[in-house]
Order: sequence, then C-alpha cells, then structure tokens
Amino acid sequence: AVLAAIFTRCLTMEDAYRAIPWSSIVLVAGMLPLADALQQTGGSDIIVNTLMEAVGDAAPDVMLSCLFILTAGLGLFLSTTASAVLVAPIAIAAAAKLSISPYPFAIAVLIASSAAFVTPFSTPVVALVVEPGRYKFIDFVKTGVPLLLLAFVVTLVTAPLLFPYGG
Repeated sequence: AVLAAIFTRCLTMEDAYRAIPWSSIVLVAGMLPLADALQQTGGSDIIVNTLMEAVGDAAPDVMLSCLFILTAGLGLFLSTTASAVLVAPIAIAAAAKLSISPYPFAIAVLIASSAAFVTPFSTPVVALVVEPGRYKFIDFVKTGVPLLLLAFVVTLVTAPLLFPYGG
C-alpha cells in the first residue's frame, strides 16, 4: 500500500520516511543482539533451566503460564517489542526442552507482550495520551490488571487449542 501511494504520488518519499517509527526499529535492532547474546552465552538456557526446575514435571500449561507472566512482567517496565524479543528465544528453548511444539509458547509471548495495559510507559502510544487525558498511574492499574488477567485466561485456553502442543 505504501509503495502504491508513493508510485501514484499520493505520498512523497520524504513523507514515507518521516512516518517510519525509527525508535521502534532501533529498539528491535538493539534487542535482537541482546537476545542473540542470551542465546550464545547460555543465558537463555539458564533461564529455561530455572523455569524447568520451578515447573518440574507439570503440564505444558504451567510453562505457558510462566512464560506469559514473565513476558507480561517485563512488559511492565520494558516496551512491548523488547519484552517479546527477549522472551521469544526462551519460549522456543523451553518448548524444545519439553519436546513439544513452540507455537503455543510463542503465541503466549506475543499476546503477553501486547497486553501492556498496566503501566502507561509500556507503549509509546499510551504514553502520549497520559498528559492530555490527565490520567494518573493508578488509572492504568485499575483498568489494566483486569484486562491483563482476561488476556491471560483467554491465552491459556485458546493458544493450546489453536496451536496444539503435539505439533
């Protein structure tokens, strides 16, 4: 669509360039090496082993819950993109350790990283409305916690149904 807008001269190349969210691109570009470093240095394995020790021989749903909580917890302080990029390799490694499909874990990480409703600084869009809307931090907590819990329950139920653990 962007290319069509540029070729039909509805949008100039400069306008298209200005519309790119460079902060998000730089964030992802910075987090990818960090996630790779976690993988290369064994940091992901340490986190996965810690999760495996905590979960033990419990059902994969327990690991799915842990990954959701870890991602959502990081999303309280990091951007949604950063939390997804950091936890996705951990989720995939956890699925490999459990010898199950990584898809339900990856979906849980993606949804949990997008469920940054509890704090105003998890996403730039939300941060932009705080001042004009005269919102307080507690406003986000009051509405964000129930929404996050709802997202958790829906993810816990639907991710394994749509993307079975068996592959």
